[in-house]
Amino acid sequence: MDRISVRDRRESAIRAAIAEFAITGYYGTSTAAIAKRAGVSQPYLFRLFPDKKAIFVAALARSAEDTRLAFEMAANGVERGAPAFRAMANAYTRLISMRPETLLMQMQGYAVVTATGPQGDDLIGRDVRAAWMRIWEAVHLALGADADRTARFFACGMLGNTLTAIGLPPGAGK
Repeated sequence: MDRISVRDRRESAIRAAIAEFAITGYYGTSTAAIAKRAGVSQPYLFRLFPDKKAIFVAALARSAEDTRLAFEMAANGVERGAPAFRAMANAYTRLISMRPETLLMQMQGYAVVTATGPQGDDLIGRDVRAAWMRIWEAVHLALGADADRTARFFACGMLGNTLTAIGLPPGAGK
């Protein structure tokens, strides 16, 4: 029988956490549910992560990184500006259609930051803001560092996010 590495178990736990947190949020998700979905014991989960907040932050980071990488891969080799806009928009539509938990996890992060306010949870807020800035920068550069085009891209993306979150297909708002 092949042994699964700690790194692979950690990755499995992060993916399980994304799925669980995306559905029930930070406060509604138990570490027992994450452990069960990941196929590990709860004590083992806490050998991988010090606490629930660390699991949440890792899940947020992974979902944001998946989004950033989707944008970068879509824009790679594509002319900056409008062609990159279309390529990234199509890649994002595919990502949230195939893995809506990626988007929903990020929205759960925004909800936690909003609920705790500006003086709230520094770790989660700091990480959410840093992840957002990495995504913004990747898109901004792919769009030729055009601030207006970048803002339009994210405005269209937020419409897609909203439609996905309420269960409508991304193109329903057209």
